[in-house]
Amino acid sequence: MSEWTGKRVLVTGAGGFIGSQLTEMLVREGAQVRAFVRYNSRGDAGLLRQLSPEIRRELDVVAGDLRDTAAIDQAVAGVTVVFHLGAIISIPYSYKHPMETAETNFMGTLNVLLACRAHGVERLVHTSTSEVYGTAQFTPMDEGHPLQGQSPYSASKIGADKLVESFYRSYNLPAVTVRPFNTYGPRQSARAVIPTIITQALTSDCIHLGNLDARRDFTYVRDTVDGFLRAAVAPDVAGRELNLGTGSDISVGELAGQIIRLVNRPVEIATEEERLRPEKSEVMRLLSDNGLARQMLGWEPAYSLEDGLRETIAWIGDHLDFYNVGRYEI
Repeated sequence: MSEWTGKRVLVTGAGGFIGSQLTEMLVREGAQVRAFVRYNSRGDAGLLRQLSPEIRRELDVVAGDLRDTAAIDQAVAGVTVVFHLGAIISIPYSYKHPMETAETNFMGTLNVLLACRAHGVERLVHTSTSEVYGTAQFTPMDEGHPLQGQSPYSASKIGADKLVESFYRSYNLPAVTVRPFNTYGPRQSARAVIPTIITQALTSDCIHLGNLDARRDFTYVRDTVDGFLRAAVAPDVAGRELNLGTGSDISVGELAGQIIRLVNRPVEIATEEERLRPEKSEVMRLLSDNGLARQMLGWEPAYSLEDGLRETIAWIGDHLDFYNVGRYEI
């Protein structure tokens, strides 16, 4: 029997890329999952629609807004573990809408923290991002690397991370922060670089990208989900921040070349001005030191980049109607 069998769990951002994968795995492990998704008049639960009918039937889907204190309080009531993944995550979108990004990511997290404290949850797993580090000042980047707000998005997440830290220190809230490095895999939108490359490589003769020299540490989504699950049950991790990355990086240009090789089509690569970040906002390198997660969670990535890319290419190839191929999405 799984340690999750019968455990009452809330996942915020359950309709998102990582959130839907985590939600699916929790149900398969026997948890009773409440899935919090952002309300819309269409009743669209996001990527939860990609789950099998058998999995969806097991979910308690709740729609609301992270900025609504009462909605979050009601969602947290009665659960023992909270996975907080809900956020506005697009960096280009944060340039255009910094207020909404800040309110959702900072005040939304405050609402989650207040509810977790009020209802006495056993563990809160809060989602950070490697973007809080900004461009690497040293590599590999451990959890002590300075934080740099190089976009409104990263600044909002730095604030959220510090709120979590404050609730641990001030109220002894049993919260742990996991910091994924550039997660990718099936169901990810073309807002992210790997689906952007794959969709274009499968369907056109030229891949349009932004900065080809920026380097990233790409982590397959199943490895990231495994890190979340371990962080929820591991002892002595409250108050910690834990990097979930592979410890290897690759430039965007090199990544595009590898994907072109895997799809086995003659495709060119071009830089498009619209896709470039403002100069002082561009993060040139992210490379994780995952030693603390290995030590405290017993976690290590199981997927090589090539294996993860092959699975992602296969899924996207079967779901091209999910994408507006070639359109720049923010």
